[in-house]
Amino acid sequence: SKKADLLDWAYYNRDILTRHQLVATGTTGTMLEQKLKVPVQKLLSGPLGGDQQVGAMIAERKLDAIIFFWDPLSSQPHDSDVKALIRVAVTWNIILACNRTTADFILTSSLLNEDYRVTVPDYSAYLNRKI
Repeated sequence: SKKADLLDWAYYNRDILTRHQLVATGTTGTMLEQKLKVPVQKLLSGPLGGDQQVGAMIAERKLDAIIFFWDPLSSQPHDSDVKALIRVAVTWNIILACNRTTADFILTSSLLNEDYRVTVPDYSAYLNRKI
């Protein structure tokens, strides 16, 4: 239910966004590509596995930020996928905007144009635990 808001925000910020490699799930990627007139790497549709693809890209350190507008007051058919995606982003300390205000703060941050080293928590104890 937030695709229109995301597209409006993206168009308003197109000069900044088009300097970056954009990745999106199916329909959103197609809509962004048409609106911004730039190539967007399109994954599967969110409910068909695209959300998991994004999560895998986070775990593989292939994404720096996620701009994902969602409406917490509306139920989504792939709600569990959305929650898993947000959990993975937080786990790997990835920049995450779930609304327009946060996305605006991210794009206007002076850190956006600097090399920024994301601090990833040490999960070795968790990974090495015996079950």
